[in-house]
Amino acid sequence: MEIKFINRSDNSIEIESPPGEELLDFLYHNPFGEKIILPIVKQKFISKWYGKIMDSSGSKKRIEPFVKSLNIDMTEAQKKISEFESFNDFFYRKLKPGVRTIGNGLVSPGDGKILAFENISEVNTFFVKGKKFTLKEFLQNDFLAEKHKNSSLVILRLAPNDYHRYHFPYDGIPSQTEKIEGVYYSVSPISLNKKFTEVFSENKKEICLLKTQEEGEILIIPVGATMVGSLNSTFEPNTLVNKGDEMGYFAFGGSSVVLLFNSDSFKLDIDLIENTKSKLETAVKMGEKIGTVINK
Repeated sequence: MEIKFINRSDNSIEIESPPGEELLDFLYHNPFGEKIILPIVKQKFISKWYGKIMDSSGSKKRIEPFVKSLNIDMTEAQKKISEFESFNDFFYRKLKPGVRTIGNGLVSPGDGKILAFENISEVNTFFVKGKKFTLKEFLQNDFLAEKHKNSSLVILRLAPNDYHRYHFPYDGIPSQTEKIEGVYYSVSPISLNKKFTEVFSENKKEICLLKTQEEGEILIIPVGATMVGSLNSTFEPNTLVNKGDEMGYFAFGGSSVVLLFNSDSFKLDIDLIENTKSKLETAVKMGEKIGTVINK
C-alpha cells in the first residue's frame, strides 16, 4: 500500500517509503505472516534482543548506510556520524540547540506524522476495520477513560528516520509515568489499517499526566512498537516543565506519542483535522504549533 501524507509547508501530497515495507506487508496482510510469524515478532524478547544488537559497538557500521538510504539531515544533530558509539546512540541522537522553533499554543511533542481528532468518538469512523477502539482498553484505567471520553486525540507517528526524542507540548507539572507492559506491534500505517485497536490497546506504553495552570490536564502517552527496545523518560516528575522541554526518547524502531486533552481548552488546527478526515497524516516537526488555546 502507498503511505501518503501532507507536506504542511506547501500542502502537497507526498509518499513515504518506510524501511522493511515488504516485510510489514507480509506480516500484516499475508495470512501466513499474520497467523504464524507476527505472534512471534510482536513479543518483547524479539525487540529486546534486537535492541541489544543496536546497542553494540559493531552496530555503528549500520549508521551511514541508514542515513544515506533515508536522506536524514545530519547537520541538525549534535554529533557527527563518526562520533556515535552505537546505532542506538545515533538513533536517539540529540539535536543542536535552536534547530526546532517552539511555536505558540499547543505544539507537537516530536517529529513525525500526525492524525488529529476533535473527539475520541471519531477514531472508529477513521479506522473502519477490526474491532472497536475504546479508551478503557487503551488507558487500562476506568477513571481516566471516563474523564476523557469526549477529549480530543492526537496521534504522532515517528518513522525510523525521524528524530526520536519527544518533548512536552505545553507548560505544566508532569506526573510520574505509569508503565503499562505489552507487546510490540508495528505502528506503520501498513499495520494500523489492519490492527489499529490491537496496536494501541496491547502495545507497551507509558501514561504521564501533565497538569497545566489554566487549561486542565493533558495525557501524554508514548507507545512502543516493533523493534523499539525501550521507552526512556528523561524528565523529573512533579516539577514545572516548559513547552519544548525534553520528556524522553525511544530506542530503535518506529513509535508513537498520543495526546489526549479537553477540547474546551485547546482547538486543534483546522488543516490537521481536515487532512485527517481525508485519511491523510500531516508531517510536523517538534515544537510546531498544532492547536490554539481557547480563551475562557
